[in-house]
Amino acid sequence: MNFLAAAKYICSPNCNERPSFEVSLLVIHNISLPAGEFENDYIEQFFTNQLDFNQHPYFKTLSKMKVSAHLLIKRDGSILQFVPFNKRAWHAGKSNFKGRENCNDFSIGIELEGADDIEYTSAQYKALGSSIKALKSHYPLTDIVGHSDIAPGRKTDPGSAFDWSKIDEYR
Repeated sequence: MNFLAAAKYICSPNCNERPSFEVSLLVIHNISLPAGEFENDYIEQFFTNQLDFNQHPYFKTLSKMKVSAHLLIKRDGSILQFVPFNKRAWHAGKSNFKGRENCNDFSIGIELEGADDIEYTSAQYKALGSSIKALKSHYPLTDIVGHSDIAPGRKTDPGSAFDWSKIDEYR
């Protein structure tokens, strides 16, 4: 399974071939553009290199970045897929998990439209749970972590607002 049936596919060029590592890690992130603002198309534009960096002062700080994730779960629970699961999405950056560097090599990245300190929606938790269930039926995912777990000191997402107990049954 390279695509999630429940997701709308939007192709991101910000990916490449995975090395021969087996996919075993799921990384949960958050993103909002601009920070704390939701229900716009800026994330999709950013992940597909279409973002007009002049639309907002904050966007200028992103101008040299090439980023993607496998999935984005919007506030309403809708799911967008940017990178097939067999490809390496560029979501984790400099990272380490259990002594393995470069987590992009062996992970799937899921972004939640949100911010560290803003409560996620029940629709997002429902979509995240069903996505995890589908992924675990096709990939040997042994760990589900936050971006902060693989890049401590550099990243804080999914943040204090993320309720891990709402996905316990999938972990």
